[in-house]
Amino acid sequence: MSQISETELKEQLTAMVESILAVADLQEDDIFVLGCSTSEIIGGVIGKNSSATVGQWVVETLKNILDPLHIHLAVQGCEHLNRALVVERDVAKKNGFEIVAVKPALHAGGACSVAAFEQFEHPVEVEHIVAQAGIDIGDTSIGMHVKHVQVPVRPVANTLGSAHVTALRSRPKYIGGPRAVYE
Repeated sequence: MSQISETELKEQLTAMVESILAVADLQEDDIFVLGCSTSEIIGGVIGKNSSATVGQWVVETLKNILDPLHIHLAVQGCEHLNRALVVERDVAKKNGFEIVAVKPALHAGGACSVAAFEQFEHPVEVEHIVAQAGIDIGDTSIGMHVKHVQVPVRPVANTLGSAHVTALRSRPKYIGGPRAVYE
């Protein structure tokens, strides 16, 4: 693992998420997707060195930021679960997301999915979502889960531990011709 402490990593993650939220214009009941390789955070290769401990504090940190804002967290699993996501059951029902029959494991879903299943009140897995924004820690490819039109966001830092970090937000489509006016 990098020489940075867990406390410093949590502070960096908090700053990153807050910088994303500052430009994403999320509203109550919007969805924020997390794609995360704990292997990459600790200096390993994606999918090879999963850390349950890191997964726990990543999810806890995000919930501490998003829950008070009433923004829902969706946690993307790895390719072994076809990148299915953990969400709260009421979020799945309210949004018409199809619930699938699987429970994540450390090496089939990933550490953050397992942590979400443990920390959420009524967790379920869904195959697809449409989120308004998200963070990708370790190049896990969250784009399939973020609403079109996607706009890259540059968080205040582009690494967390040893993991590369990117982010996305969405915006309404621009339609119309030369006379159209946009906000």
